[in-house]
Amino acid sequence: MKNFLYIFLSVALMASCSDSYVIQGTSSVSRLDGSKLYLKVFKDKELTTLDSCEVVHGKFRFSGALDTVQVASLFMDNQSLMPLVVEKGDISVTIDNGQQKVSGSPLNDVLYDFLDKHTRLQNQLVELDHRYSQMLLDGIEEMQIEQTLSAEAAVIAQQEDSLVSDFVVENFDNVLAPFIFVQMASSVPQVEHIMSKAPDAFKNNPMVNEFYKSVTDGDITDKSNTRDSVVPSDNIDDATIQDILNGHENAN
Repeated sequence: MKNFLYIFLSVALMASCSDSYVIQGTSSVSRLDGSKLYLKVFKDKELTTLDSCEVVHGKFRFSGALDTVQVASLFMDNQSLMPLVVEKGDISVTIDNGQQKVSGSPLNDVLYDFLDKHTRLQNQLVELDHRYSQMLLDGIEEMQIEQTLSAEAAVIAQQEDSLVSDFVVENFDNVLAPFIFVQMASSVPQVEHIMSKAPDAFKNNPMVNEFYKSVTDGDITDKSNTRDSVVPSDNIDDATIQDILNGHENAN
């Protein structure tokens, strides 16, 4: 009888754990200490607080019932810090002056692998501005600089479009596709390309539906405005951006 009771309690505990989420976070950013963080999700077209906690000595923790897997945003007051997926798994959040990262669960690992690649491409575009100034100092004609860097910028932009499109298509079966589609799709041709491949479940997603309607009505939002809710506005300081392009340009 005791053995049966032990087994019953163990099964009940396992079932309970399977329907909950736990997010453990650490931060080395001093201004976050003592602050209240909010885990917010879109519900009925509005941001709703799913959970909240306080940062104490650089640590914070969210936990609760897992009704459905969904993409959330971590907020401090009204400032969006970073996205994360609320799902089963040992979810770990790290916030420091050089990086914000979520890991430990399947979809969060996929999301942040994608965001790392996207950030590297964004950094390459930033580096083109640095190279422009350096090439001017090196005495290269401005027209030649513009031709060279415009061509490189076009290649990077195409790589970025392909990265976003491929990611959305590869994740049609989970919550990441609608989220990245709405946040990062940047042109009508790109949107139409993705929608031409999309299954009905994706097309009928309310968030996708509303975004696609805005595109077909000619109201697509510029990528630079939509990225703020995906990539933190103060993500990585210029001083910590690693050089992806060395800036050595052949003047010939």
